[in-house]
Amino acid sequence: MNLITAIIQPAKLGDVKESLAEFGLTGLTVTEVAGHGAQGGSTEYYRGTAYRVDFLPKIKVELVVDAEQLESALDAIRSAARTGEIGDGKLWVTALAHVERLRTGEKGPAAVAQVTV
Repeated sequence: MNLITAIIQPAKLGDVKESLAEFGLTGLTVTEVAGHGAQGGSTEYYRGTAYRVDFLPKIKVELVVDAEQLESALDAIRSAARTGEIGDGKLWVTALAHVERLRTGEKGPAAVAQVTV
C-alpha cells in the first residue's frame, strides 16, 4: 500500500479528480495549503501599497492505493496537473505499513477498496 501526496495548483483540482476517477480512484483527501518553491512568492499592490505574498495557495491531494494502482494514479495526476510552468507543484509516494478501515476493521487493500452503499 502506498500514500500518494500531490501539491497542485488550485485550478487543477477538478482535472486531477476527473483523471483519477477515469481509473476508478475516487477516494481522496483534499486540503487547502500554502507554500512556495522556485517562484518564491510575489509582490501585490493594494490601494497603492506594496506587500509581499510569500506563500501562494496550493491544494494537497492525498490518496491511498495498492501497488497495482500506483503507476496509473501517478500518470493520472501528472497528466492532469502539469502545465509546464513554475508552480505546478510536487508529487511523492510514501510506503504505508498499515491501513485499516475504522468502520469494519478491514485491513490492507480491502480497507481502501471502494464500498458500495
